[in-house]
Amino acid sequence: MVRAVGRRAEDALYDSIALRAFAGIDLAVENVPDATTLLISRRLLFEHELTRKLFDGIGITLCERGLMMKEGTLIDATIIEAPPSTKNAGKSRDPKMHQAKKGNQWCVSRT
Repeated sequence: MVRAVGRRAEDALYDSIALRAFAGIDLAVENVPDATTLLISRRLLFEHELTRKLFDGIGITLCERGLMMKEGTLIDATIIEAPPSTKNAGKSRDPKMHQAKKGNQWCVSRT
């Protein structure tokens, strides 16, 4: 189970430009740390009670730049192929469906 957490973190860093930017990882220069390295780093942060200090430090830096941190969700949207119809079983447009253009092709996505 713990190993799976490290593997998911590694995969998320490879998949998300936003997470790599936050971590300061440039794939043209370096690889994403492997799952074991991420787990060791996580364990050390908790053992030395550094998670709160890190979180507070990020908050201070944001405040100094005139930004504020509350809570929210990071969404890394990926456009995928989907059926061309946005109609649901009731033959009406699903309000959660949106269109986006990828290249010269229109795609639909559900938010």
